Amino acid sequence: MPMILSTPRLSEPSFLSYARVGIVSTQRKKTAIFCSSHRLKDNGASLQSGCVLHRKENLSRRFLLFVLVSSGLSTTLPSSGKTKSKNPFDEKRLLEQNKRRQKENNAPEDFPNFIREGFEVKVVTSEDYRKSDSGLIYRDYEVGKGDCPKAGQQVTFHYIGYNESGRRIDSTYLQGAPARIRMGTNAVVPGFEEGIRAMRPGGKRRIIIPPELGPPVGPSTFFSSKQFEVFDIELLSIQNCQRRTIAFYSDVVCN
Repeated sequence: MPMILSTPRLSEPSFLSYARVGIVSTQRKKTAIFCSSHRLKDNGASLQSGCVLHRKENLSRRFLLFVLVSSGLSTTLPSSGKTKSKNPFDEKRLLEQNKRRQKENNAPEDFPNFIREGFEVKVVTSEDYRKSDSGLIYRDYEVGKGDCPKAGQQVTFHYIGYNESGRRIDSTYLQGAPARIRMGTNAVVPGFEEGIRAMRPGGKRRIIIPPELGPPVGPSTFFSSKQFEVFDIELLSIQNCQRRTIAFYSDVVCN
């Protein structure tokens, strides 16, 4: 049965204070304009009685609006944003599409599937895969024998790299020579070093590196988007290294 391994709502602004300020300022303007217009026609007594009457009406209207706003009975503005709900049929379609592409690219057996919707990706694997706390997904085909490599040691290994579509992007087998790196020197991406750190000589492992543990993304790099990377690794040997200094020359020698 396939296993899916997945990779604050802002508070809405309060319009109550803005509504109060707008109502008070508007009603004050209406009262002032009304009184000034009557000042040209009426005498002082009628002017004061008219202003008092309309001020009472305005106060009652303002009180009614305040009750409506504070009680939540005021008219709500329509929301223009749309929330996209998850559609299981879309996920099934994307999964079948990924499987079809991997078959066209001759992906190896038991290759993980990827359901990608924008920058959100779900990884579908068999139950033989494990996931570390960092997010690295791996499966051991052969455990190997001996000790695991330590920082400062050199490891010799073969690897084949794939993208999410199962297309092969690199291989030391095709290059005709294994790769060598020193552990703990940031010679490879964090996910790759974490995957090989727990291997033993003779071991074979497949690792699935999430974007967080992968290479940097940007116009100055080879990678233009955040994607998962899959590597099949065969650890051949581990060598001890020591620094050698001759006069003004210094280097590291690994046996």
